[in-house]
Amino acid sequence: MRFAVLGSGSRGNSIYIETNECAILVDGGFSGREIAQRLRLIDRDTDRLAALFVTHEHQDHIAGIGVLSRRCRLPVFANAPTFRGAGTTLTKLAQRNEFQTGDTIICRDLRIRSFSISHDAGDPVGFIVEDGTHRLGICTDTGIASRLIERRLSGCHALVLEFNHDQEMLQNGPYPLPLKQRVRSNRGHLSNTDAASLLAALRHDGLQQVVLAHLSETNNLPEIAFKEARAVLSSGEMAVLLDIASQWQPTRLFSLD
Repeated sequence: MRFAVLGSGSRGNSIYIETNECAILVDGGFSGREIAQRLRLIDRDTDRLAALFVTHEHQDHIAGIGVLSRRCRLPVFANAPTFRGAGTTLTKLAQRNEFQTGDTIICRDLRIRSFSISHDAGDPVGFIVEDGTHRLGICTDTGIASRLIERRLSGCHALVLEFNHDQEMLQNGPYPLPLKQRVRSNRGHLSNTDAASLLAALRHDGLQQVVLAHLSETNNLPEIAFKEARAVLSSGEMAVLLDIASQWQPTRLFSLD
């Protein structure tokens, strides 16, 4: 299995995942043209895609989904509340596929299982993507690290995990009070500290790669998030590779061995 975070943050989110038989996107929060450009930067193109999966209906996760679905004749998978909440953005699709949260979807040699997270959306989900050998866990846009999230992400060989804000920077930053309260609520976003605690619980010797995602441009710094994540990954027999997803360009293409 190989994957890359094409971009992550409040301006757009998308994750590319592939095996030798299949390629999918989880979210498409950039324009169709921008997604195609970012795929080219990792030497891939939209022709490889077999399906699009959606975590929730916020525009920074769905802006390009409709265009890609129509242009490339791709099925779109989301739960019913996400389709409803997306309004007209997800109405004209090549193929619409509803799942129940918790379902497992088979896409050629990939198994994609959804699980509930906590965010101010209709029925937001994270995903576990498996190829029969490796497990990739995707969990962003959640205000709490619930026991369910911890159970679902346990045993993953790679994680894309939200490290949204530094608590002190958020408290002292320029956001108005209602927005600060939303961000730090149970239906907002994970702080570095809370995300690091979750990562510590998920640490095991089979974990190969962690990508920190959805960092706030206003209320976080990459070096702060990296330091908190690295602190909980320092123990164990095997070194865990740690990277940070950017809002502006894709990560490299990570390979799970």
